[in-house]
Amino acid sequence: MDMRNEASQLANHHSARVAAAKKAEFLTFRLGGEEYGIDILRVQEIRSFEEPTRIANAPSFIKGVVNLRGVIVPVVDLRIKLGCDTVEYNGFTVVIVLNVRGRVVGAVVDSVSDVLELSSDLIKPAPEMNTTVDTSFVTGIASVGERMLILMDIDALMSSADMGLMDGTQSLQ
Repeated sequence: MDMRNEASQLANHHSARVAAAKKAEFLTFRLGGEEYGIDILRVQEIRSFEEPTRIANAPSFIKGVVNLRGVIVPVVDLRIKLGCDTVEYNGFTVVIVLNVRGRVVGAVVDSVSDVLELSSDLIKPAPEMNTTVDTSFVTGIASVGERMLILMDIDALMSSADMGLMDGTQSLQ
């Protein structure tokens, strides 16, 4: 009987590991009226918004740089980058400090919602659109109750050529 229990426990442990492998945690945040999710493993910290030092001739979505414990961090306003109708800086505005391809980058968002664990069966593929809009960073759409989350590959977005934050020599991590 012991061998059967051990085999059963081993099978249950294996099933739990497989189920865990099909789940991922996402930090959810708001940009305008939409809610987005990014891989929690890319998030280093969340900070209240402080006005960065502006860099001359930078695109409008690059707000500038901040000194974060001795590291100079570029700050990107995702609301401007992704074309939100209004961009308002208030008490809810935060900067998500990310580690993207070994580089620290700040992303300004309207607010942070929560951390959600999503199983792969809740995530649907991103719709294909025949437009000039670049949606290559959208990895999927998840429905959680009444909420619709747009899941994004923050590495792909932050390292895209138009961002100008990474060069082609930086390795994937």
